[in-house]
Amino acid sequence: MEGGRGTVKDERLAVKGFWLCSTIVSIVIFLLSAAPVPDVPQLEDVPFFDKWVHFVMYASFTFAMWLDWWRNMRWEMPSVRVIISTFVIPALWGGLMELVQMLLPYRSGDWMDALANSFGAFLGVIVSLTVWKIIEKISAAK
Repeated sequence: MEGGRGTVKDERLAVKGFWLCSTIVSIVIFLLSAAPVPDVPQLEDVPFFDKWVHFVMYASFTFAMWLDWWRNMRWEMPSVRVIISTFVIPALWGGLMELVQMLLPYRSGDWMDALANSFGAFLGVIVSLTVWKIIEKISAAK
């Protein structure tokens, strides 16, 4: 792989079934999104606690996608298409989870939650790119 970009064959290989970490995280997010919310009075005092939870869950989802990519592509830098996908897929999943919650009698979907999901996914991309750059510098120094 030259120029830090994966080949089309490599990208197809990664898309065909090597997304173990991100699949597990997406299932956990689905289960948490579909479950009834427990009443925890102590957390009501934390400003925007719910939004922080969404933010962290979707940053984790995005980072899990990057971990899967790196695990399968031996730490090669993904193409721009893959980078964009690691934002778009979690952001769309977050929107879908909010729609699912609108259908559940014991949950309510919230577009601000969807926005928090998207911001979390964006942060996940930034953190992942930063981690990759740090690892690249450490590897180059050896």
